Amino acid sequence: MESPRIDRRQALDRLAGVALGAAAWSVAGVARAEAGWPNQPVKVIVPYQAGGSADFMGRLLARKFAEALGQAFVIDNRAGANGNVGAAAVASAAADGYTLMVSTTGPLSLNKLLYKNTPFNPVTDFTPIALLADVPLLIAAHPSLPARTVPQLIAYLKANPGKISYSTGGTGSMGHLAAEMVQRATGVTMVHVPYKGSAGALNDLLAGVVNLSFDLVPTYLQQITAGKVRALAVLSAKRIASLPAVPTLLESGIPATATGWYGLVGPKGLAPAIVTRLNKITNDFLASTEGRAQLQTLSVTPIGGPPDALGKFIVSELAKWRPIVEPLAATIMQ
Repeated sequence: MESPRIDRRQALDRLAGVALGAAAWSVAGVARAEAGWPNQPVKVIVPYQAGGSADFMGRLLARKFAEALGQAFVIDNRAGANGNVGAAAVASAAADGYTLMVSTTGPLSLNKLLYKNTPFNPVTDFTPIALLADVPLLIAAHPSLPARTVPQLIAYLKANPGKISYSTGGTGSMGHLAAEMVQRATGVTMVHVPYKGSAGALNDLLAGVVNLSFDLVPTYLQQITAGKVRALAVLSAKRIASLPAVPTLLESGIPATATGWYGLVGPKGLAPAIVTRLNKITNDFLASTEGRAQLQTLSVTPIGGPPDALGKFIVSELAKWRPIVEPLAATIMQ
């Protein structure tokens, strides 16, 4: 029996119909998934140890997201390689809205300049959701260190070259870069002891394992207030409200300033509808009386804004830090 003939035009029409039907089904499926998001717990990766300032920021946001969306947002601390371990996990995750990241400056800008090969590109491998807040750095000392001011510290360091140790939240972190700037500006030398996050850096300062810490302010405030560590200077351009008696480095005659920041991102390709929902909840929290009060007590300044503001800021940060960081990278990343 002869097979029925289907001419070329009929075949192409049928294939086109199948393709269009599949595409329509796919789009509809994605739309249904977005409309039902989140229908399972969402993982919020913080690329540092628990107990640090990024962890605190992540937990604040996770609680607000859970309240607004009726689903659990679970913090996942993935420390290592100055935030690169956690950031790489986010960059390679499915863009389905169930993996997010709250990070500081390193993974979202500086690490690209510091490391020869990072497993992600902060500009192209993440979906920006919101620029969260600005945070100053400080120099903190163990009470046993015989220096109560920055000039006294510099004099002591010059009298004891290479004998005084300082902790940071990691090699290449903002704290590390700040310490490098201070050493170059003053001619002193110190021994760097990097940790996987601010919590470890603070714990060993409290224990007297290290003499100094260069790090973000929020993690240290409680211990400074309790008198367990001594704040010698903040690295912001002006004094901060939570530590009004602590001078800036500029006031102490050292021409150096450094601040960090927090950003919320998802994997590349995250659906705009999900980005919009998260951005709105974030901005509402940052603008609220509750949010501002919680952040202000830690000297964290809320920023917020549309998602593309974070994307543009990351690009601008790379441009700003490139001439400063790249000449240092070969020495500080040894």
